[in-house]
Amino acid sequence: MGENVVVNNMERESGKPVAVVAVVTEPRFTQRYREYLERQKLFDTQHRVEKMPDGWVALPVLGETLPEQHLQELRNRVAPGSACMLTQLPDPVPSKRAQGCSPAQKLCLEVSRWVEGRGVKWSAELEADLPRSWQRHGNLLLLSEDCFQASQWKNLGPELWETVASALGVRRLAKRGRISPDGTRTPAVTLLLGDHGWVEHVDNGILYKFDVTQCMFSFGNITEKLRVASLSCAGEVLVDLYAGIGYFTLPFLVHAGAAFVHACEWNPHAVVALRNNLEINGVADRCQIHFGDNRKLKLSNIADRVILGLIPSSEEGWPIACQLLRQDAGGILHIHQNVESFPGKNLQPLEVSKIEKEHWLYPQQITTNQWKNGATRNTRGKMLSPATKPEWQRWAESAETRIATLLQQVHGKPWKTQILHIQPVKSYAPHVDHIVLDLECCPCPSVG
Repeated sequence: MGENVVVNNMERESGKPVAVVAVVTEPRFTQRYREYLERQKLFDTQHRVEKMPDGWVALPVLGETLPEQHLQELRNRVAPGSACMLTQLPDPVPSKRAQGCSPAQKLCLEVSRWVEGRGVKWSAELEADLPRSWQRHGNLLLLSEDCFQASQWKNLGPELWETVASALGVRRLAKRGRISPDGTRTPAVTLLLGDHGWVEHVDNGILYKFDVTQCMFSFGNITEKLRVASLSCAGEVLVDLYAGIGYFTLPFLVHAGAAFVHACEWNPHAVVALRNNLEINGVADRCQIHFGDNRKLKLSNIADRVILGLIPSSEEGWPIACQLLRQDAGGILHIHQNVESFPGKNLQPLEVSKIEKEHWLYPQQITTNQWKNGATRNTRGKMLSPATKPEWQRWAESAETRIATLLQQVHGKPWKTQILHIQPVKSYAPHVDHIVLDLECCPCPSVG
């Protein structure tokens, strides 16, 4: 990841930032970081310190970014050997000190007053049907599908949405439905207020523009985007089999230094956004978009890495991923998967060595060594989190076996595979975890 990364705020509404910049680090360094930020009068007391999906901690800071001198001070003097990076909290939670009336309380107050003004009796049913959480994209708020479902709302007209938007400080309003089963991951989003669904969002200095009514955006993937941005991919050719609007294509190009990315996507709306995002981030010359079904991709023998960022499973893309890896040197597959865990069995986390823990704690130190002329690669061994669940490991070993078989079928000779890393991304549903497997694949040396 670049040393001079600047994280900008999203669109401003009424002169106030709608996203908060934060420094992300490990829990064990949080107190020292906080004390330093407070001494420097950089700590944002108006918003809560938040735990990220992977267990790291985000400390909100004042201003639109944090100068590199402070990041260096944190890493080298405040907590020597620590890792930190900048991110955004897209929907920051006010601190207890700042909470006079929470957004949800304000929404309830203003909507109930408006409803009663229309001659409708306010009820516990209506209050329970108000949203408790949402995604904020600049001046557009995206509501979840489980709110405003009661029949009484249908008769209150479009002024209801103006009242909701006013209470929450936005100009546009949309409501999420279920993801369509059409294979393009098109979100069933209805625009309730406003004339278009195009929004801007900044992650780690990368600007994404997209239409929320046509394209998905997952705030929960921020830690994985930060992780891949910290990899060293100089000189590498990558293939992103499920590129979307550029969630992982852009961090690999902008921060990880990939030489070239082939980005595959079959949602035409996402392709429009992806092409635009490559241009506005200045990396369009290092990416080729392949529109259509990636299973019909004609490329082969070109990739140092393949990103398979599709959940609940990317298994349909495994054969083409094996075909894409370089035949002389192999490469790394980044395989996303939803894995179910089994509550109540009291299974213990897998044991890991001290070295493995250090690799887990300092992901920015992960580097990729190029293989030359078929020589054995200097691998780092299995890098498992101390919190790795047995179900994750079992799935990873099953995937490793399956892919080793596919590699031999595709290339006509044996390949070695090795689990490098298992990364939790987020909890997708109760007892279902979104994880990423980094799998190293290497052709076996010819005998004789």
